[in-house]
Amino acid sequence: MTTHGRAALLMLGSTVMFAFMVIMIRLASETLHTFEVAFFRNFFGLLATAPLLIRHGTGILRTDQLPRYLFRCLVGVVSMFCGFWAIGHLPLAQAVSLSYSSPLFVTIFAVFWLGEQVRMRRWAAVAVGFLGVLLIVRPGTDGFTTGTLIALAAAVLSGLVAIQIKQLSKSEPADRIVIYTTLLWVPMSLAPALFVWEWPQGITWLWAICAGIFGTAGHMLWTRALKLGDVSALTPISFMQLPIVALLGWVLFDQGVDRWTLAGAIVIFAANAYIAHREAVLARRAATQAPVEGAKPGY
Repeated sequence: MTTHGRAALLMLGSTVMFAFMVIMIRLASETLHTFEVAFFRNFFGLLATAPLLIRHGTGILRTDQLPRYLFRCLVGVVSMFCGFWAIGHLPLAQAVSLSYSSPLFVTIFAVFWLGEQVRMRRWAAVAVGFLGVLLIVRPGTDGFTTGTLIALAAAVLSGLVAIQIKQLSKSEPADRIVIYTTLLWVPMSLAPALFVWEWPQGITWLWAICAGIFGTAGHMLWTRALKLGDVSALTPISFMQLPIVALLGWVLFDQGVDRWTLAGAIVIFAANAYIAHREAVLARRAATQAPVEGAKPGY
């Protein structure tokens, strides 16, 4: 199997794990505050990464990128708070659909953060994707709420995190990124959780534990996928999370998908799919043609 094929399978596995995590978060949010749900997801996620630390030893923690880890994790935990709140308070399909605007922001951040050249066709795809976002949030209507803005903020910050992980993965092994992320997320999420603390009761413990396990498994697969492939090409694959979550939301919570969310999700998916297609075309050209000195990938 090619490197791109392995990256795609890893991203697909990550997508399934994150879909299950979404359901666990929704169930836990019925009785716990968002800050606590995030903390327990990170705490049990840290326990799930313990085998990695045992396998590699403490040497895996040696890095000269600690400031970058701190910044990446701070942005990530704020994105997590926003995303978890959206999962707990919005219809699941709407919350997940808005999260898929993240690749659009990845494209924008790639220009300013990584110096990537983006040309007209890709910018057009980004513009179309934002039309899909507008279909979901519908400014000026009853569907335009603070909740949808919080979900959108999570997508913006998630896009920034994806860029940072891609930068880190150039010099840092995937397991180190996962270990440091969970190590730093635990205290970062604990601090605000202490102000609203209530101990989970009964089966809520199971939801909290499973959220941590599924979330960490998804993060491990996601990080490895980004290590092998391009951010913009891989993130659209995660759109498969939407039908999984929508089906489980219908079965478990009797939630349907309104026509505006469905229409917006389709438009966002189409835009992301086109971006991924153009990335694949560029990769094939790069593989068959000699590189031009000083050239940057773009559209």
